[in-house]
Amino acid sequence: MSLQAGIDAAKVGHYQEAIPLLEQYCRNCSEQSSAEYCTAQMWLVRAYKATGEVEKALILCQRLMQSQDQKVSDWASKMYQKLNDSPRETETRKNSSAIENRKSAGVKLTMGGVGGNLAFASVVTLSLMFGMVLALGLAIVFIVGSDNPVTGLGIAIAITLVFNIAAFFLSPFLMDFTQSWLYKTRWVELAEIENLSPQTIAVIRRVCQQKKLKVPRLGIIEDQNPTAFTYGSLPNSARLVVSRGLFTYLDDDEVATVYAHELGHIVHWDFAVMTVASTLVQICYLIYTTARSLVRGGGDSKLADAAKTASLVAYIFYFIGTYLLLFLSRTREYFADHFAAETTGNPNGLSRALVKIAYGIVEEGSRAKEPSRLIEGTRALGIYDAKAAATTGNAYRIASQPEKIGRVFLWDMFNPWGWWMELNSTHPLTGKRVRALSTYAEQLGLETEFDMGKVIGEGKGLDKSKLYGSFFLDILLYGAETIGLLAGIVISIIIVSSGVNNAGLIFACPLIGLGIGIIIKALVMFPNYGKAEETDVLTLMSNPYASPLRGRPATLEGKLIGRGDAGYKFGSDLKLQDSSGMLYLHYASRFGPIGNFLFGMKRVESLIDMNVGAVGWFRRGIMPWMDLIQLKSENGTIVNSYHRFWSLIFGGGLIILGIALMTFFSGV
Repeated sequence: MSLQAGIDAAKVGHYQEAIPLLEQYCRNCSEQSSAEYCTAQMWLVRAYKATGEVEKALILCQRLMQSQDQKVSDWASKMYQKLNDSPRETETRKNSSAIENRKSAGVKLTMGGVGGNLAFASVVTLSLMFGMVLALGLAIVFIVGSDNPVTGLGIAIAITLVFNIAAFFLSPFLMDFTQSWLYKTRWVELAEIENLSPQTIAVIRRVCQQKKLKVPRLGIIEDQNPTAFTYGSLPNSARLVVSRGLFTYLDDDEVATVYAHELGHIVHWDFAVMTVASTLVQICYLIYTTARSLVRGGGDSKLADAAKTASLVAYIFYFIGTYLLLFLSRTREYFADHFAAETTGNPNGLSRALVKIAYGIVEEGSRAKEPSRLIEGTRALGIYDAKAAATTGNAYRIASQPEKIGRVFLWDMFNPWGWWMELNSTHPLTGKRVRALSTYAEQLGLETEFDMGKVIGEGKGLDKSKLYGSFFLDILLYGAETIGLLAGIVISIIIVSSGVNNAGLIFACPLIGLGIGIIIKALVMFPNYGKAEETDVLTLMSNPYASPLRGRPATLEGKLIGRGDAGYKFGSDLKLQDSSGMLYLHYASRFGPIGNFLFGMKRVESLIDMNVGAVGWFRRGIMPWMDLIQLKSENGTIVNSYHRFWSLIFGGGLIILGIALMTFFSGV
């Protein structure tokens, strides 16, 4: 039994041996309020303390302090105090004193070009979004057939203003309703926050007094996944909501920097801009679906043609608006980070907070059978993109030394795929945010929490031809199907125009080109896995050359700890946990979506909690994952996954069909 073995190892001082045993027991324990689970956690605290992993010990103590068992809670409180009195914490308090002096001095921090221009991003985003909705309002008026264009213009402007004014003022109340319904948000007074984090209240009061703001409405969600977000329409009616996990995983000064970050959104008004812009994007999509339904309804041909045009324009606006919204979202995060660093004088605290939030998301994810609905549902609003948590969180999970965590930032900083993937992200990549915060720490004369200079130095030594050469080729390969189809069309036109009398070529060449493109892309994405090397999750995530397209064959040993689909009880994807971290496994049935559903419904539940060997293709995007090839469980169960199957079948089928058409029409 791993619990007793872990306790025995800890008693004789073999803490490095005890920690993985006790962690394994805690992950496997289904009843987290049991006496055995608390015992394992208490021994883990001792082991972490003995090995110098004070941060992890403090986090566990904070969890145990909430125990219903009074003896456990009292023990955790005393241990928490002892840990806070350790030399490391004493040094932290000295740094905090220095930070307070810098705050009172009113030090201004230059952003050095980081994050762009928030005002420009906001104006451009809102101007274009208002323009889009106005144009679409006009389109709707013309669709219904206005006889007077001037009247139609007035109606269109009125529609646009009504929509946006309503969206601006009503969306916060709709958010209140959904927050209460979905996440059971509880609104609290300042005193309750002060009991949880005294430094936070000092920050809130100082910022609100200096900026002449009303204290925002404060909410807490009783969820251990750490997150924080702000929403509203006006600064004096803003809502600032955090989860319970924020206080569990972060120290007092780190919580204060997170609140300062969220207050930055209020001071900058960008939370209100996001509220409006988000609503406008959804209006574009609503108009697109409405116009499309008019097209499907048939009827008057003139009306149908107008609706088709409006539908196309609306979708284009929706697509552009989505990327404008993402651009604004990333820009505002940099400015909120900068505001938090200036306000608290503690940029290192926010750096630690970001890493610990990632750790908390991974830690809670390793305990849950399914991903958190809170984290998934508030991804765009939250201080941290949960999709990016796996790499940073896993690194902190097994090695809380900053110099070891920094290596996972190499991909964020130097891999061109990082920039490409960031275009589809609501937040900047973690490595880029930590780098910016490190420059603020240097301006304040503080030692940086994470040695980003060393990371940058290592990044400059990377093989640039390997990074960029494959990237540009891979961009083309991403569109291999389209390129093949277009090439086939061009070839068919050339052949037919040269006088060849074979009508089948008009269809055959595009089909063959499309089929070849599909097969080439599949062979690149899913290379030969016969010599897949044995490795671990963190090693894969620390590879700065990793790609979302070119899969790296790998073999992992670990335990299946749950499903990978948030809120979906029949999801077919899985979560694998090994000694270094957690990774999502993507399953593909040879029978397509129906096969995936049946696998998720009938087999996944029986696989959870099993030790397995997994072979697959590792990929790294904003979120890393592995496309599964095969699972072998400890009891001999074998699960095969078929990612290449349909690509090769479909691509080969198109080529055969194209050849058949050429042959058939050549004999006519």
